[in-house]
Amino acid sequence: MLRQLYTLISPAMLCLAFAAAAPTAFASSFDLLYRAEIKPETGRAHVEIRLAGQQLPGKLKLHLDPDRHLELETDGDLVLDGDKAVWRPEGESASLHYQFVIDEQKGSGSYDSRVTDKWAILRSDKLVPPISATMNTDLKADTRLELVLPDGWSSALPYEEIRDELYRVKDPGRRFKRPKGWMIVGQIGSRQDIIDGVDTTVAAPLGQNVRRQDTLAFLNWTLPELKKVFTGFPDHLLIISADDPMWRGGLSGTRSLFMHSDRPLVSGNRTSSMIHELVHVATGIRGDHQSDWIVEGLAEFYSLEILRRTGGISERRYQGAVDELEEWGKEAPTLLVKRSSGPITARAVGIMRQLDREIRSASGGEASIDDVARALAEDRGKVTLERFRKLAEEAAGRPVKALDKHNLRDANQ
Repeated sequence: MLRQLYTLISPAMLCLAFAAAAPTAFASSFDLLYRAEIKPETGRAHVEIRLAGQQLPGKLKLHLDPDRHLELETDGDLVLDGDKAVWRPEGESASLHYQFVIDEQKGSGSYDSRVTDKWAILRSDKLVPPISATMNTDLKADTRLELVLPDGWSSALPYEEIRDELYRVKDPGRRFKRPKGWMIVGQIGSRQDIIDGVDTTVAAPLGQNVRRQDTLAFLNWTLPELKKVFTGFPDHLLIISADDPMWRGGLSGTRSLFMHSDRPLVSGNRTSSMIHELVHVATGIRGDHQSDWIVEGLAEFYSLEILRRTGGISERRYQGAVDELEEWGKEAPTLLVKRSSGPITARAVGIMRQLDREIRSASGGEASIDDVARALAEDRGKVTLERFRKLAEEAAGRPVKALDKHNLRDANQ
């Protein structure tokens, strides 16, 4: 019987079977290693991008910061044109080297990227610039980031650590990946916990006034409630803190954020800069020329709302805080500007509360602003007023008055 069955399977049929399986079985991959050597004595990092595999991308376009990405070198074909570099890797292995200037100082004199003789805080998506890859559709990269550090230094990044100073880089949906988010290296101290499934680390330079355990306790209290709204919250979270001369505020990044050590977990006006930045981490959205108020307004709204829902502030104090923000928001003539701050963000909180009430009323309590925020977080990327209004109307089941243009502008406009 087996002999008869064998004779029935012709060589042609076998070829067809293997051909059908080939695209899956033989999908190509290559190794992509980012190697960064931190050199505090020069204020720079020496970075290498190394590719290895039977098939490599045909072309890589690097979008450089000419003041920070310097001295590009490669054995292959490299063309520099202003703030762009076009690299055409050759053979089965190729590498490109450059120098990265770590320090970046703001106009106020503070830093959002800094290296000292004891530590460095920076963003890995600045260390490695945006890269556009031209490669076959079935080609993908197995991506890692390796750090070479001075003796006695360690590191923390929002990625899985394979071994000391070697990280696996994840970026779902992208075949050519690069590291993103905040990173800290040096003589550092950290505290780690798994909070509602999120691998959470709080790290800071040693000897600074940073309350790592207090921050973890705050996250244990608030992060699970935030995850009920943003169900796709990252599985890794890194929070970095430091004293002056670092930026005296909060700055979010991919799976990570920076918060100055002087910032309280809950401010005097009952908002929380920590939750505000966590909402940015959760949503990953950015505004266009007239929708930044949506990005900042949602973050500030939830910085109050999550505290209210978890019992961190009473209903009376919550209402008082929103009323104070609405009063401050009267100083903003319009919300439809490129950058939202101060009175604009305060006024936006009032719009978010009005919208939430309208959606809850129209849906009989079946929907809320949470559904709108969750949908924005699922899409990520740029948010527009039109998209925000569409999602709100889908949740409410009818047009919403809160987002009428006249409600977002001054009555005299």
